[in-house]
Amino acid sequence: MGDWGRAEYLKDQGIQDRRVLEAIARLDRADFVPERARAEAGADVPLPIGYGQTISQPYVVALMTEALQLKGHERVLEIGTGSGYQTAVLALLCREVYTVEIVSELARSSRRLLWRLGFENVYFRKGDGSLGWPEAAPFDAILATAAPSEIPVPLVAQLQRGGRLVIPVGPLGGSQELLRIQRARREGDLPLVERLLPVRFVPMTGQAFPRE
Repeated sequence: MGDWGRAEYLKDQGIQDRRVLEAIARLDRADFVPERARAEAGADVPLPIGYGQTISQPYVVALMTEALQLKGHERVLEIGTGSGYQTAVLALLCREVYTVEIVSELARSSRRLLWRLGFENVYFRKGDGSLGWPEAAPFDAILATAAPSEIPVPLVAQLQRGGRLVIPVGPLGGSQELLRIQRARREGDLPLVERLLPVRFVPMTGQAFPRE
């Protein structure tokens, strides 16, 4: 499947945001997977990228990105750089991406790849994404590509008022749900939590959510 073919496929699957479809069409997913997996890069399936991590299927990448409702001016935090594919999609859609990866090898390889591909609006950190990036907060939107067992308070706190967090939540080996959490616009109001889709992601690790 070619890149524009992928965009047409995702449109048929219900992805409506034209900017998201165009961003995915501009990228070659094969650039972001190990050589041994490149023959499968065109398929709408998750693929292993080493170190116990995966690259999400394109439909889930598109759905999560669309759920952020990006217009182009935003500063976005990504938790879990992984191969850099989701990072690249975000970077095509917003002003700045701040991305955190806890696996040293993936942090290095994704940084090299994204620099080689010419992305200049991405800021990288090797570290514990479960705590976010407090010094750069607040963010207009946050996207997490690993699942904590519960909604992470530090991440919600790093949103602008009215900002959106898209994150899979659920126990390791159990059922997970993809959530969109909008921080309240007024002090004292509760966040709005929307359930988007049953999913299965690798667990979020780090100080806030150590793997059991």
